[in-house]
Amino acid sequence: MATQHRERLEAVRRRLVEENLEAVFFTHLPNVRYLSGFTGSAATICITRSGAWILTDFRYWEQAAREAPDFTLYRLPSRRFAEILPEFLVEIGSPRRAAFESAHLTVDQWMSWKEATPDTEWIPIKDWIETLRAVKKDNELDYLREAARIADDAVTYLRRRLRPGMTEREAAWLAERYIRTHGGEREAFDIIVASGPNAAMAHHPSGSHRLKIGEPIIVDLGVRVNGYHSDITRTFILGRMSRRFQKLYEVVLRAQEAAIRNMRAGMSGKEIDALARAVIQEAGYADAFGHGLGHGIGLEIHERPFIGPVSEDPVPAGAVFTVEPGIYLHGWGGIRIEDMVVIDIDGVREVLTRASRDPRIPVR
Repeated sequence: MATQHRERLEAVRRRLVEENLEAVFFTHLPNVRYLSGFTGSAATICITRSGAWILTDFRYWEQAAREAPDFTLYRLPSRRFAEILPEFLVEIGSPRRAAFESAHLTVDQWMSWKEATPDTEWIPIKDWIETLRAVKKDNELDYLREAARIADDAVTYLRRRLRPGMTEREAAWLAERYIRTHGGEREAFDIIVASGPNAAMAHHPSGSHRLKIGEPIIVDLGVRVNGYHSDITRTFILGRMSRRFQKLYEVVLRAQEAAIRNMRAGMSGKEIDALARAVIQEAGYADAFGHGLGHGIGLEIHERPFIGPVSEDPVPAGAVFTVEPGIYLHGWGGIRIEDMVVIDIDGVREVLTRASRDPRIPVR
């Protein structure tokens, strides 16, 4: 990773020159990790045209020195960041124009920085690192593959253990326990098990509703491996499928397959979204698919690129994102199928999640 971190540093420095900036501060922790390798929960990094610093407090001095060897460690004292900022700026050459991540710094923080350093012009920037992170390199793909593999196994494990009378919360715990004992750092997000009418809510929190024969069961889970996330959704049914469930499931599956079969790098997120949305709309359920088709995934569970009806940006080759069409009907439930894909100029290069999409769970 050391070579990649240096390459990322150079990419930031080229941007500094292009934007006529002398320094840039990154406070968003996924970006801090991407640029430096630091995995702790509190740090700011500063990059200039000739140097790089990681600023953190006593809790992380040793960790930062180990994980971010390409950065000079600046040991923060027990004072507000704005109070030490003037002396730090002097140490790095008193930059006149410095940038900050406007999407991740609060207004209060920005005002305190500005007031403490009246001789420095603070320039807001956005998406410098998020754009770089959208294209996954070899080692990143390895982590994503492993996270996807464990997620596949967790879904397979859970489907064998779902029983009528089990609560959603109990089912979610089975999956979480499996993830943490089979190679995952932790679950990528709170596991969703939504059954019956609850499945009409795309992000229903797993609760006390008991699984019943003949009701749809949405299972949405992910795994984190070395900071990288996976995300998969399967919809199951205990016992015999009703005609309604079978029809809706086939529509959602066809929508996902149409998108995976026809998408290409260079298309906008809006164009990729339309590939699946057209299938659902043609079946008469346009109003029942109210979220975007997918989202990028990596150091964050939701990151660039975003695949939805208002996403104008072209999707780059090498991006990894989810494809998750769904139909949700109030009072009945819902169906969602979600997989992670790697896109290339010629189409989908790889589908990372591979758990069976057969929804049927026999009841013995």
